[in-house]
Amino acid sequence: MLKITSKHLEVTAPIRERVESRLAKLERYDIQLINPHVIISEEKPLFKIEATVKVPQGELFAQAKHENLYNAINAMGQKLEKQLNRLAHKDEAKRYTGKLPDDEITEDEAELEEYVA
Repeated sequence: MLKITSKHLEVTAPIRERVESRLAKLERYDIQLINPHVIISEEKPLFKIEATVKVPQGELFAQAKHENLYNAINAMGQKLEKQLNRLAHKDEAKRYTGKLPDDEITEDEAELEEYVA
């Protein structure tokens, strides 16, 4: 259930649709979004968008400012998407730090051993 709050601005249907469509793109990461909350405020001459989204692993927060309201919404969505992508692929990003077994000697090491012996 998306909650949109505004300060000094009325949330019209097109604004609500843009925010909903931007957050709908986050669903492709198969991570449950819990109580997304978007705050839209107008600070002349900029629009400021803040989004807080809870996920099972913690909480995501993104903020964007722009002269155009729709560009600010897109920037906020991109920041959330980047955080979700990092969270979704966190296990894949861990590098293997173990050593190779002794029986797996590369060709260069074998040539070096022959040369030394």
